[in-house]
Amino acid sequence: MPELPEVETIRVGLEPLLAGREIISVVCHRTNLRYALPDLSVLVGHEIAGVQRRAKYLLFELERDSRMLVWHLGMTGQFHVLPRNTEAAAHEHVRFDFSDGQSLRYRDARRFGYAGLVDSRQLKSHPWFVHLGPEPLSDAFNADHLAAACTGRKAPIKNIIMDAVVVVGVGNIYASEALFRAGIHPARAGGRISSARLLQLSDCIKLVLAEAIAAGGSSISDFMHADGKPGYFAHQFQVYGRQRLPCYRCGATIKRMIQAGRSTFYCGGCQH
Repeated sequence: MPELPEVETIRVGLEPLLAGREIISVVCHRTNLRYALPDLSVLVGHEIAGVQRRAKYLLFELERDSRMLVWHLGMTGQFHVLPRNTEAAAHEHVRFDFSDGQSLRYRDARRFGYAGLVDSRQLKSHPWFVHLGPEPLSDAFNADHLAAACTGRKAPIKNIIMDAVVVVGVGNIYASEALFRAGIHPARAGGRISSARLLQLSDCIKLVLAEAIAAGGSSISDFMHADGKPGYFAHQFQVYGRQRLPCYRCGATIKRMIQAGRSTFYCGGCQH
């Protein structure tokens, strides 16, 4: 599943390709993805003002309209900007045609993505957004916020930082990588971690995500940029996917365990 750096990379790639372009037609090859699609024909005649992101949602803003098109990529969703006369590829479900001869294509092999038309003035109270915590790269996410979320908690710290109520967008890959950099064992109870170490962890979360965005995300499955190129942060993984290999820091063997149904990778030598 695309994580926050991948979604942000897609946003950065899409915005200059879409901003100011007028939608002249919408073609839906199916009526539903994970959920039923909204009536996208109402977008015809509107210009795209910009592309924003909240958590793992892409927000397509419209000129002179308070509504925005909200899209979650699910596990395998991809957006590509292509010439309008390009034939539909496999698993292409939606096409937005623009007045300049280009088109925005949405492909999704597993169809777990979903979309909605949401009034931007009601975005914070919308069911998809109302329970979301702060953005990890914002000032609102800091050591004090993390400490408050961990106080008295017996839950493993990896589970806590992957909880979107605590902070959005810290998915499985980047949680493992941030915990490694902070030297914190992923199974340690959140309430048993000192304030100093939580400060280090919050800094490491920001650093790992910023580096991943700068590298264009991680191409470990279906993720590709809007231009079809892969991301390269996978080449910088310190622990993720490296079970049975030596730790770059201390030489101990990287281990793998299952937490909340997800694979966790860590170094038994320098994470405690």
